[in-house]
Amino acid sequence: MSSNFHADGTLFIVSGPSGAGKTTLINKVREQLHLLNLELYFSVSHTTRRPRQGEVEGKNYYFVTNEAFRRMIDNGEFLEWAHVHEQLYGTSKMEVLSRLRRGEDVILDIDYQGARQIANDVELSERSLNVFIFPPSLDILEQRLRDRGLNSDQEIETRLRKAIDEIDAGKEFYHYVIINDDLAVATECLKAAIIAKKLQTKTALDAINRMAERFKEEQHNGRTARGH
Repeated sequence: MSSNFHADGTLFIVSGPSGAGKTTLINKVREQLHLLNLELYFSVSHTTRRPRQGEVEGKNYYFVTNEAFRRMIDNGEFLEWAHVHEQLYGTSKMEVLSRLRRGEDVILDIDYQGARQIANDVELSERSLNVFIFPPSLDILEQRLRDRGLNSDQEIETRLRKAIDEIDAGKEFYHYVIINDDLAVATECLKAAIIAKKLQTKTALDAINRMAERFKEEQHNGRTARGH
């Protein structure tokens, strides 16, 4: 790993309305950061919705029944969960917290309701970065939803109304807002936000302090040696 980056259990939260392009951005950023030896572990969410064509169990989501999801809620197994478009989505507490405790960096793709829940958790919010992905316009968001061919006209209208609410509510607690009007630029913006956070963590600052002390010692030893 580069001396600039230190795996230290930082939690990155990416959210935004359906169709904003969160998942594509996350995948591209993870690939590019991997080349810099910065690994982000993607936490797979649980959901009660049915799998879409091409989705893989355990890779895209863990697909569970409504009853199983409710049992997990009752057992306190979710770090966050939300009711989204008449389906339930949640993030496993055990998976995320165990990785963070091991010092692994984790990235989440979740609804703004879940992002708000984590933002209200003092312990987690201190080690987290919240990023909200905006569509460039409602017209473009609508077109993206229609192009996917996964939703009825009524479902698309519901998602558009919800997007307006999310944009209004999310501006209060997100650290960064990225407008996804150009995929390459949006990818660079998300990557920059993640790198900036990594350079500000306690682990990074501790490393800087150790390096400063080492430089002082090396300078002192060098002068001592030259003095002899």
